[in-house]
Amino acid sequence: MTLKTTLKLSAAAASLAILAGCASSGALEEVRTTAESAQADAAEARSIATEARNTANQAQSQAERALQISQKNREEMNRMFERTMRK
Repeated sequence: MTLKTTLKLSAAAASLAILAGCASSGALEEVRTTAESAQADAAEARSIATEARNTANQAQSQAERALQISQKNREEMNRMFERTMRK
C-alpha cells in the first residue's frame, strides 16, 4: 500500500467516524489504530526510499568510474594503434 493511499484511507476513516456522530471509544480506537498504521507505513516507505537513493548513488558512482576507465583504455588503444601505423 502506498503512502498516499494509506493517508487517504486514514483521512477517510477519521472523517467517517466524525460524520457518523458515533464517537464511541471503539470507533475512536479504530481510527487511532488506522492512523498509527499509516504512520508506520510512511516511516517504512521513507526508509525504503532512503535505501534506494543510497543504492542509486552508489551505482552512479560505479558507472562514472567505469566510464573513466573505459575512456582511459580507449585513449591507450588509440595511442597503440597510432604507434603501429607509424611503423
